[in-house]
Amino acid sequence: MSKTAYINARVEPKLKRDAQRVLKEVGVNTTDAVEMFLHQVVMQQGIPFPVRKPNKETLKAIRDLRAGKGEIYTGKTEDILDAWLKEPD
Repeated sequence: MSKTAYINARVEPKLKRDAQRVLKEVGVNTTDAVEMFLHQVVMQQGIPFPVRKPNKETLKAIRDLRAGKGEIYTGKTEDILDAWLKEPD
């Protein structure tokens, strides 16, 4: 079957770059990744991962971050977690 249908989606440029970097590392281009996602939607008869409404704690964290409150962490996840676990109570 020939591939002739198009999907246009607007996303944040940083999200696109970050996703393309990860996909390149695993040897998949963006078009193939989208096609894989769509195949999974058909096979699973829905979104192939849990999509849930955020709980109260998550909603508060989102509101706080949008208001400029809260902490912003940068760096590797492992380094941030290690530093967070070493903080005194």
